[in-house]
Order: sequence, then structure tokens, then C-alpha cells
Amino acid sequence: MIQSNGHPELPLDPDLPPSTPPHLTWTGVGLVFVGGVVGTAARYAVGQVVRPWGAFPAATFVENVVGAFALGVLLEALGRRGPDVGVRQRLRLLLGVGLLGGFTTYSTLATEIDLLLRDGYASVAVGYAVASVVVGFVASTVGIWAAAAHHRGSIR
Repeated sequence: MIQSNGHPELPLDPDLPPSTPPHLTWTGVGLVFVGGVVGTAARYAVGQVVRPWGAFPAATFVENVVGAFALGVLLEALGRRGPDVGVRQRLRLLLGVGLLGGFTTYSTLATEIDLLLRDGYASVAVGYAVASVVVGFVASTVGIWAAAAHHRGSIR
């Protein structure tokens, strides 16, 4: 059969049972909700402890970098243990989408960049934007490497 985009439809794997996507189940939505509540509370707590470094919004920066690292660790660890089904899928929804999704805050990053620009701190805004993306990428990469190294070490 041909899909609407012109590509042939791939056959379903007969060894896998048909299932509802997790974002359409009450369990999936509930896991994301619970994780999100905890992640948002943790983000608020970090925001109370970590004060700005001059005009630089340090709390959001720290939250996003720590969250990027943790997400790298989580997804690599789950991926190395098998397909995204069962308990691994539930952990990804609870911890990855929910907790770390609530903990990290790229919408606040965008808002803070806009406010810095409006307040005349263009160099801080550009530095903050670049540092957030670059350091976040490095943090997630280091998280992936750390989980991969741990996995290799636990196999021996």
C-alpha cells in the first residue's frame, strides 16, 4: 500500500503485538504528569538556591545543563538495555519526558534572552544563548559517554 507521501507503507512486525501509542494512554499521560510535577518543583528549588551571576541567569543555565546531562545518561542507559517498551518506556516517560522535561526550561531560556536584549545586555544574551546550546550539547554528550562506559564496565 502507498502512503499519502508517496512512500510504500512498511509491513507491521508480526512478532509485535499491536499497541496504543503511550501518549494516548492514561498511564503514559499520568507518568509524564507525575514526573513533570516533581521536575518543576526541583526547578523551582534550584531557582531559589542559585542566584543570577550579574545579569546572567545562572539558575536556568544550571538547570538546562544538568538536565541535558541527565537526559543523555537516561536515554543511553535505557537504549542499551533494549527496545522502548515495557518498564523502559515507562521510565523514559516518567523520568525523561516528565521529570527532566519539567526540570529543564528552554522556554524560560528564550524569555530570559529576550529580556536581556530588551534591557540592553546584548552581549550577555548572545553569550547565554550560545553557552546554553554548546554546554548543553557537551553535557548531553558526556552523559551518553558516561552511561555507555558504565554499561561496558558492567558487562565484564
